[in-house]
Amino acid sequence: MTQPQKGLCAEPNLHAQYLLLNVVDDDSEAVRAKLSRVLNVFEHFENEHYEAMVTGLVAIGTGYWSEIYPGLIPIELAPFPDMQCEDRSAPTMPYDLFIQIRADRLDICHAVGIEVMNLLRLHVELVEQIRGFRYLDGRDLNGYIYGADNPRGMKRRQVAIISDDDPDFSGGSYVHVQRYRHDLRRWHSLSTRQQEQVMGTTQEHNLTSSEQSESSHCVRASSAALDSDEPRLIKQGMPYGDMASQGLFFVSCSASARPFKQMLHSQIYGNGEGDYDRWLDFTSAETGAAFFAPSINFIHQQAKQSS
Repeated sequence: MTQPQKGLCAEPNLHAQYLLLNVVDDDSEAVRAKLSRVLNVFEHFENEHYEAMVTGLVAIGTGYWSEIYPGLIPIELAPFPDMQCEDRSAPTMPYDLFIQIRADRLDICHAVGIEVMNLLRLHVELVEQIRGFRYLDGRDLNGYIYGADNPRGMKRRQVAIISDDDPDFSGGSYVHVQRYRHDLRRWHSLSTRQQEQVMGTTQEHNLTSSEQSESSHCVRASSAALDSDEPRLIKQGMPYGDMASQGLFFVSCSASARPFKQMLHSQIYGNGEGDYDRWLDFTSAETGAAFFAPSINFIHQQAKQSS
């Protein structure tokens, strides 16, 4: 049975390190071998520091997939869906590799990142690194609970992981990332009632707000199908920031690439009656990229075949 990467369905952690990389080495065989060793690094730290709840994730960019793994291609693998409507946009910034490191200890997150970069440094260029953190009781920096609609328990695997129905890529997942920058000064100029109109939930207890409308964030950013309340992706992002800029590093994992595209379309274009996601008036996506995260078995097997 194929083993998915643990970072896909992991429960929330306190800290995260997100690494976005481009490969500068034409030796794909060497890169395949190193990615297999990256998984070994994750396993080592997970065993050595079990109390830190270490998880890792390696995902391959849609434009790099056929270069590193020529042959079979995941059936829904496609570039990031670049969208724009009026002043709302989802810009594309493709990368070859995405590595997510999460743990309940910041020092362990850092140590894993150093090990990974030491392994890959001859082969890659580090384009961007984002350090995420848990804010209060799992909130975005706007003060509202993040990912409240995520599936729970065994449903997480059903939503995020490709089943054995697709034997070539079972255990894998479609991953989309975006870096959002928030305009918190403008956001905090709103009253609590106005904020709840935008978000569609109450701030304190995350209940459905009486102010909810078709343009509320919780409505437009839902991953559920129109005829169902069941979520179709896991939101694995975390807030980031310093004293100069703050935002959310969005990460979604799904057994299909379609739910993210449909959710993003709902946010930016809305329902055709002018009801777009009003939270986008206070935050803007600055990057966007699409990846595929193969199973652990796939990455190790491809490395062995190369050697």
